[in-house]
Amino acid sequence: MPEAFVKGLNDNTRSKVVDLLNARLSDVISLALASKQAHWNLRGPGFIGVHELLDEVADRLRESSDLIAERAVILGGFADGTAEIVAEKTTMKPYPLNEKDIQVHLEALRERFLDVGEKIRSAIDEAGEIGDDDTEDLFTEVSRQIDKDAWFLAANMPEPAKT
Repeated sequence: MPEAFVKGLNDNTRSKVVDLLNARLSDVISLALASKQAHWNLRGPGFIGVHELLDEVADRLRESSDLIAERAVILGGFADGTAEIVAEKTTMKPYPLNEKDIQVHLEALRERFLDVGEKIRSAIDEAGEIGDDDTEDLFTEVSRQIDKDAWFLAANMPEPAKT
């Protein structure tokens, strides 16, 4: 493993954490790209508000992906964030193409935000079990932002009918 910029973590721990970081990096990049796909293509009531929100959401996801990628490098690994690697390694369900309905986009994004958020929370636990408290904290920060953005998206969806 290349030189690390931290002390107190052995090579085995760093290697496991870098793998974990790269796994979640693929999902966060995929989520950012899905947000932009919706941003470019959605139409319907509330368009401008959701269109602008999705730009902000994508920016926050790119910031999160930077945190994740930079942590992998700090630990002596490499950040695997190319389109080819992300397409191969993401666990996120493919995002629908050729869709314009704003509510369909919001539901598709909500579903993916919840899925990626759950995987980030699992990464929090895994980083803690591996023994890297700093990466655990990083994933906690990313998790909070993903949860908040999922809430922002859901706030633009109609309330479910009461039965």
